[in-house]
Amino acid sequence: MPHIVVQYTANLDPEAAIGTLCRTLAGIIVAQRDGAGARVFPIGGTRVLAYPTPHFAVADGAPDHAFVYLNVRIAAGRERALVVATGEALIAAVRSHFAAIFASRPVGITLQIDEGAPVFDAKHSNLHPLFEGR
Repeated sequence: MPHIVVQYTANLDPEAAIGTLCRTLAGIIVAQRDGAGARVFPIGGTRVLAYPTPHFAVADGAPDHAFVYLNVRIAAGRERALVVATGEALIAAVRSHFAAIFASRPVGITLQIDEGAPVFDAKHSNLHPLFEGR
Protein backbone atom coordinates (compact mmCIF):
# COMPACT_ATOMS: atom_id res chain seq x y z
CA MET A 1 0.00 0.00 0.00
CA PRO A 2 -0.89 2.80 -0.63
CA HIS A 3 -3.54 2.14 -3.20
CA ILE A 4 -5.40 4.96 -4.89
CA VAL A 5 -8.64 4.18 -6.69
CA VAL A 6 -10.03 6.93 -8.89
CA GLN A 7 -13.65 6.65 -9.92
CA TYR A 8 -14.87 9.29 -12.33
CA THR A 9 -17.83 10.00 -14.55
CA ALA A 10 -17.05 8.84 -18.08
CA ASN A 11 -18.11 12.22 -19.50
CA LEU A 12 -14.67 13.45 -18.39
CA ASP A 13 -12.76 10.99 -20.59
CA PRO A 14 -12.45 13.17 -23.71
CA GLU A 15 -10.61 15.93 -21.87
CA ALA A 16 -9.33 14.67 -18.52
CA ALA A 17 -6.06 12.82 -19.37
CA ILE A 18 -6.69 10.31 -16.59
CA GLY A 19 -3.52 8.31 -17.36
CA THR A 20 -1.47 11.43 -16.73
CA LEU A 21 -3.31 11.98 -13.45
CA CYS A 22 -2.52 8.40 -12.37
CA ARG A 23 1.20 8.87 -13.03
CA THR A 24 1.19 12.23 -11.23
CA LEU A 25 -0.49 10.74 -8.15
CA ALA A 26 1.92 7.79 -8.06
CA GLY A 27 4.84 10.24 -8.27
CA ILE A 28 3.51 12.21 -5.33
CA ILE A 29 3.09 9.08 -3.23
CA VAL A 30 6.60 7.78 -3.84
CA ALA A 31 8.10 11.25 -3.21
CA GLN A 32 6.70 11.49 0.34
CA ARG A 33 9.41 11.52 3.03
CA ASP A 34 9.37 11.73 6.80
CA GLY A 35 11.47 14.13 8.89
CA ALA A 36 14.49 11.83 8.64
CA GLY A 37 14.21 11.59 4.85
CA ALA A 38 12.87 8.03 4.82
CA ARG A 39 10.11 7.02 2.42
CA VAL A 40 6.65 7.23 3.94
CA PHE A 41 5.25 4.65 1.49
CA PRO A 42 6.97 1.76 -0.31
CA ILE A 43 7.45 2.20 -4.05
CA GLY A 44 6.55 -1.42 -4.77
CA GLY A 45 3.26 -1.14 -2.91
CA THR A 46 2.06 1.97 -4.73
CA ARG A 47 -0.94 1.43 -7.00
CA VAL A 48 -3.08 4.00 -8.79
CA LEU A 49 -6.08 2.62 -10.65
CA ALA A 50 -8.77 4.62 -12.44
CA TYR A 51 -12.24 3.55 -13.51
CA PRO A 52 -14.69 5.56 -15.59
CA THR A 53 -18.31 5.12 -14.63
CA PRO A 54 -20.43 4.94 -17.79
CA HIS A 55 -23.69 5.21 -15.86
CA PHE A 56 -24.09 8.10 -13.44
CA ALA A 57 -26.29 10.88 -12.14
CA VAL A 58 -24.53 13.84 -10.55
CA ALA A 59 -26.60 16.42 -8.65
CA ASP A 60 -29.72 17.04 -10.77
CA GLY A 61 -28.58 14.56 -13.43
CA ALA A 62 -27.59 17.10 -16.10
CA PRO A 63 -25.36 15.31 -18.62
CA ASP A 64 -22.43 17.75 -18.33
CA HIS A 65 -22.13 17.44 -14.55
CA ALA A 66 -19.13 15.37 -13.53
CA PHE A 67 -17.60 13.81 -10.44
CA VAL A 68 -14.22 12.43 -9.43
CA TYR A 69 -13.79 10.32 -6.30
CA LEU A 70 -10.32 9.36 -5.11
CA ASN A 71 -9.99 6.81 -2.34
CA VAL A 72 -6.52 6.37 -0.87
CA ARG A 73 -6.05 3.25 1.26
CA ILE A 74 -3.01 3.13 3.53
CA ALA A 75 -1.92 0.79 6.27
CA ALA A 76 -2.16 2.07 9.83
CA GLY A 77 0.83 3.34 11.76
CA ARG A 78 2.03 6.51 10.06
CA GLU A 79 2.16 9.85 11.84
CA ARG A 80 -1.00 11.86 11.29
CA ALA A 81 1.00 14.86 10.04
CA LEU A 82 2.56 12.72 7.30
CA VAL A 83 -0.85 11.42 6.22
CA VAL A 84 -2.30 14.95 6.16
CA ALA A 85 0.70 16.25 4.20
CA THR A 86 0.22 13.44 1.69
CA GLY A 87 -3.47 14.26 1.36
CA GLU A 88 -2.72 17.96 0.84
CA ALA A 89 -0.15 17.18 -1.85
CA LEU A 90 -2.55 14.81 -3.62
CA ILE A 91 -5.54 17.18 -3.59
CA ALA A 92 -3.37 20.06 -4.81
CA ALA A 93 -2.30 17.94 -7.79
CA VAL A 94 -5.88 16.85 -8.50
CA ARG A 95 -7.13 20.43 -8.34
CA SER A 96 -4.40 21.54 -10.71
CA HIS A 97 -5.07 18.64 -13.08
CA PHE A 98 -8.77 19.44 -13.35
CA ALA A 99 -8.50 23.25 -13.18
CA ALA A 100 -9.44 23.93 -16.81
CA ILE A 101 -12.36 21.49 -16.72
CA PHE A 102 -13.47 22.85 -13.35
CA ALA A 103 -13.54 26.37 -14.80
CA SER A 104 -15.74 25.32 -17.72
CA ARG A 105 -18.35 22.99 -16.21
CA PRO A 106 -19.75 21.65 -12.92
CA VAL A 107 -17.41 19.08 -11.35
CA GLY A 108 -17.31 17.63 -7.86
CA ILE A 109 -14.03 16.25 -6.55
CA THR A 110 -13.58 14.23 -3.36
CA LEU A 111 -10.34 12.75 -2.03
CA GLN A 112 -10.52 10.52 1.01
CA ILE A 113 -7.72 8.71 2.83
CA ASP A 114 -8.72 5.56 4.69
CA GLU A 115 -6.31 4.07 7.16
CA GLY A 116 -6.69 0.89 9.05
CA ALA A 117 -5.78 -2.62 9.82
CA PRO A 118 -7.57 -5.06 7.55
CA VAL A 119 -9.44 -8.04 8.91
CA PHE A 120 -7.73 -10.18 6.28
CA ASP A 121 -4.76 -9.13 4.15
CA ALA A 122 -3.12 -11.55 1.73
CA LYS A 123 -0.37 -10.47 -0.64
CA HIS A 124 1.55 -12.20 -3.41
CA SER A 125 4.01 -9.94 -5.22
CA ASN A 126 7.49 -9.82 -6.63
CA LEU A 127 7.44 -6.02 -7.05
CA HIS A 128 8.95 -4.94 -3.72
CA PRO A 129 12.38 -6.50 -4.33
CA LEU A 130 12.73 -4.39 -7.46
CA PHE A 131 12.93 -1.27 -5.31
CA GLU A 132 14.90 -2.42 -2.28
CA GLY A 133 17.50 0.15 -1.35
CA ARG A 134 15.84 2.96 -3.29
